[in-house]
Amino acid sequence: MKKLSILLFSLASTMAQAQQLLTPETLWKLGRVSTQSTTPDGSTVLYTVAHTDLTTEKSNKTQYLLNMATGESKPTTVLQGKQFVQWDKIGLYALNDGSLFLSKDNGVTWTRIHSGLKDATNVRISPDGKTIAYSKMVAIDKVKGNARYNDVPNSSAYVFTDLDIRHWDYWNDGNYSHIFITGINSSESKDIMQDEPYYAPQVPFGGAEDFVFSTDSKTLIYVCKKAKGKAYAQSTNTDLYAYNMQDGRTDNWTKGMMGYDMKPLFSPDGKYVAWTSMARDGFEADKVDLYLMDLATKKKTNLTASWNETVDGDYIWGNDSRTLYFNAAYRGTQQLFSVNITTPGKVKMITDGAFDVAGVVAQHKKDILVSRTDMNHSAELYMVNTANGKMSQVSHANDEVYAGTAMCTSELKMVTTTDGKQMGVWVVYPPNFDRTKKYPTLLYCQGGPQSALTQFYSVRWNFALMAANGYIVVAPNRRGMPGWGTEWNEAISKDWGGQPMRDYLAAIDAVAKESYVDKNRLGCVGASYGGYSVFMLAGIHENRFKTFIAHDGLFDMKSWYGTTEELWFANWDLGGNYWQKDMPKAYTQYNPSNYIDKWNTPIMVIQGGIDFRVPIEQGLQAFQAAQLKGIKSKLLYLPDENHWVLHPHNGLVWQREFFSWLKETLK
Repeated sequence: MKKLSILLFSLASTMAQAQQLLTPETLWKLGRVSTQSTTPDGSTVLYTVAHTDLTTEKSNKTQYLLNMATGESKPTTVLQGKQFVQWDKIGLYALNDGSLFLSKDNGVTWTRIHSGLKDATNVRISPDGKTIAYSKMVAIDKVKGNARYNDVPNSSAYVFTDLDIRHWDYWNDGNYSHIFITGINSSESKDIMQDEPYYAPQVPFGGAEDFVFSTDSKTLIYVCKKAKGKAYAQSTNTDLYAYNMQDGRTDNWTKGMMGYDMKPLFSPDGKYVAWTSMARDGFEADKVDLYLMDLATKKKTNLTASWNETVDGDYIWGNDSRTLYFNAAYRGTQQLFSVNITTPGKVKMITDGAFDVAGVVAQHKKDILVSRTDMNHSAELYMVNTANGKMSQVSHANDEVYAGTAMCTSELKMVTTTDGKQMGVWVVYPPNFDRTKKYPTLLYCQGGPQSALTQFYSVRWNFALMAANGYIVVAPNRRGMPGWGTEWNEAISKDWGGQPMRDYLAAIDAVAKESYVDKNRLGCVGASYGGYSVFMLAGIHENRFKTFIAHDGLFDMKSWYGTTEELWFANWDLGGNYWQKDMPKAYTQYNPSNYIDKWNTPIMVIQGGIDFRVPIEQGLQAFQAAQLKGIKSKLLYLPDENHWVLHPHNGLVWQREFFSWLKETLK
């Protein structure tokens, strides 16, 4: 037995040495799996795997058909180079060069059924096949100089008299996304929003999920926030508007519901419409509930009112038209849940484990197709048995890469906070972790601030990549994280620099007690609110950390309030503006720029040039302050990136500079 143990240990060591550590280049080359549609009978799923060419930065996509019964996937050319639109009982729809095509034999032959959709986006076809709905930009306001004055065609000027001047990474040029309808056999289109100065789909992230036909094709539901200017910038009150296809009348089906109402879906039997809803206007991180309307009686029911968690927003109807399946954060992961419309409030947890159910795709008999990630694996498709939660992998985009890659391990530790609460903290260990050694350790600060910290897999903030570079990662589910009850989730609002900072320090202090943590080589990293956290901790950490990295972090709350485009977020989470009589603590006690006198630690600042959520002055102010104080510092400026890093070459530079800085400052 002893010889066998030695042999097995030797074999395991040899295999571990043969495996390669994860690199940024490998990370960017991983296949990215995304689903497009199921066939009308639910037996087959069309999905794509995209690979990034690091020379051209272009994405190359291969399409697959997945047999839901057998779990077998095969490459397909069913679309023949066209852009997928829809697959329903009538057939398979696709776009090519502004024309809509239909195949009734699963892509063998195609018929052009409509032209004139060159500028159309987010195309949908009614269930009866008679009407096309699509979105298109419409010129409403004369904002640009060359629109206001005919004799200055080369003017690049913008003229504003109200707010709502920019979104995410682009300026409002007077054009609004609107929804149009046209008949399959018609050459004319109708703007169902009648030149209103409102957006549908919503900007900047709305898409085809923002409008949907009823099962009987008589109604088109669309999501819209019918507010303009300052009202638009300070409100989250989207509603569901029902456009009657027969008489052109529009009714507000969620009038009086004051928060986000989103993602409408009709039940397969056509008797109900479901949607996600938040209760409070201005609170973008409010609890998300699943609502239901009985179309016969117009009665509304909150299906998750008594559930003490928040729906992630990705949900589907079950084939029985009685069950809704959705994912949600739960205890540092994302899991699959269900609720039956006959028993509101009785939410069932279907899966459980150290992984994320990142998306809910479709039902096949008693199984649900989902996408799943964990800290070592990018998204792949899995079938979930709804009776016992067992999962089986059905897509294998990256198996070969993973087989040759040394994996990290992760553990959810419970840490006692300064106010006596129990906080879940993910601790991620390097591949081939040796408890007898000492490792440099990074405190990771999550953004949001109310976004879940789970078993996610990111091409940028990738824990497996950090671990592969020899770092232990400490990732706390501090105050503000969903998955630990709504009270915990909401506790961060108006307290950004208070208890959440103490939560961070409690987490790193607890893990630093372990013998394998090198207390003399602690770093702190994060983006967005996580970047704010880095800037804040740099002034109050009392020499715990040896280095900091902040990406698109909020540095000075007054200048941030004056330049960010999402004022509803600032008003709610900070507690208002900085000139009101009772100035919120966000501008005084919880303002990182007020602690510059205590900065004494090397810091790297990363800033996107077209980030309008956390504009450029935030990163520049922080870097300039560090430089003028004589603190070792670095600025990584990405002029063509927004709040994220979307260009592969920029992503590689980001990761190379990130790890170069850590290597240099955590010696």
